[in-house]
Amino acid sequence: MNAVASKNGSSKRRPLADTISQRRRVHQQAEKGAVVFADAADSENVIATLNEALATELVCMLRYKRHQFMAASVSAAPVAAEFLAHAIDEMSHADLLAGRIVELGGEPNFSPDGLAARSHAEYVEGNSLASMIMENLIAERIAIESYREAIFRLGDQDPTTRRVLEEILAREDQHAENLASLIEIMKDCRGAVSTPRATDCTPAHRPAAEQSVAFSGAP
Repeated sequence: MNAVASKNGSSKRRPLADTISQRRRVHQQAEKGAVVFADAADSENVIATLNEALATELVCMLRYKRHQFMAASVSAAPVAAEFLAHAIDEMSHADLLAGRIVELGGEPNFSPDGLAARSHAEYVEGNSLASMIMENLIAERIAIESYREAIFRLGDQDPTTRRVLEEILAREDQHAENLASLIEIMKDCRGAVSTPRATDCTPAHRPAAEQSVAFSGAP
């Protein structure tokens, strides 16, 4: 395998140092997913995009964690569990993005300084279960648009990063569907998301309505 052809047709062994260097180079390329950028600026742009996505996932994780505990405080266990599941997913997405940034030779930006500015989604506390679900749905849809745009811009220049983004996008789509379903349940229960009255619900829907009381007290 290490033999190379000479000009007269005979073969000679490739120097061991060359073989080791080649293996190291191929190994490094494999770790990066065989990505080939036109220039350094392309690589920096991809890393910057991934760091923006990382900030978005971190902000979403923090928002979901707050909402999880606030939902639990009004005995909305099923919704709190949904928020927790989403928070865990967002942290997993952050890990995927940070790992890919390192593979590309960059540094993942976990600094709290400027986190909100780097994020595409906002950290909104919400003052009721209904408003929290709505804010999370809005944030998920913003994230979905951001990932779709990033995937489009990336094209075929980095298949590995594209697969990472597509994997995250699929999960964000599922999050949005779950949250939209919660909103529909609450609408069916009360007629409008903004009027949390448990007495407007049928017995089957009443538990969901009871979970929608505002933290400052329902009417």
